[in-house]
Amino acid sequence: MFNWDDLRYFVAVAREGSMRAAAEMLGVSQSTVQRRLSALEHAIDCVLVERTVNGYTLTAQGRRLLLDAQQMAVAAGDFQRRVNALDDTAAGRVRVASLVTVGQRILKSGFVDRFHDRHPGIQIEMILSQRVVDLAGGEADIAIRGGAPASDALIAKRIANLPWGLFASKDYIGRHGQPAGPDDLCHHSVIALVDELEQLPATCWLRSKALGARVAARCGNIPSAHLAAASGAGIAMLPYIYAAADKNLVCVLGPIPELDYPMYLLVHKDMSRVRRVRTFFDYCARELRPVLLTGNMRTH
Repeated sequence: MFNWDDLRYFVAVAREGSMRAAAEMLGVSQSTVQRRLSALEHAIDCVLVERTVNGYTLTAQGRRLLLDAQQMAVAAGDFQRRVNALDDTAAGRVRVASLVTVGQRILKSGFVDRFHDRHPGIQIEMILSQRVVDLAGGEADIAIRGGAPASDALIAKRIANLPWGLFASKDYIGRHGQPAGPDDLCHHSVIALVDELEQLPATCWLRSKALGARVAARCGNIPSAHLAAASGAGIAMLPYIYAAADKNLVCVLGPIPELDYPMYLLVHKDMSRVRRVRTFFDYCARELRPVLLTGNMRTH
């Protein structure tokens, strides 16, 4: 008989396409993912995943079994989440997921420290990642992320609209000049946002305005785009408040109002009944907006 928990590792590898990415998603080491997947394959006497030059791919047997494994993983996640929801204590850990740039701003502002001062029995654990965590699957208790929620199982509160702008380094502007406006972007080098960032309004806007521009770099996350712009490679579309803090960058255009991106505070309905989770959710709903927009907190 196989260990049901090993199914999580199979599903994660299938979803992420690599052992490393699956390990990051699960918060474990790569060797743990490999060991648990091997244990599952040994228990069922079936090879589920094979390595290729481009990473890992499912075998024919793995593809046939994936849907069942996913359904079992969802059911197990639902069960674990409902078990967690039975704990109504006002103490313990609350896992909060956010993008790296947002999480850095929250931590630097003292926002979490102030909460700990008020509620010393509740420990906030920040999960900083570019990947969207699965709240229904129990990967985090609360998420702070952009875009409207896609599930009715989540409680969502819109907390801020983040402005975006175009930034370049002082060195780049010294060498190439500053674009006179959007129509001039085609004559410049740009930093393209790819992967999960491709559908952001700011990304689509830059793609439409910079037709014919040379793409100097393609970045799958904001910190990488920031570094590329700071190095002088080209002009990048970046969250305005985040990029404006870098004194070596110049905002060449923006903030652009139509590109404001809504940030939401999210919690699964089951977990919203847990007192410690609800306590931090309510605290964020009251206090987080000025942190995201200015980096400062209200004082009382």
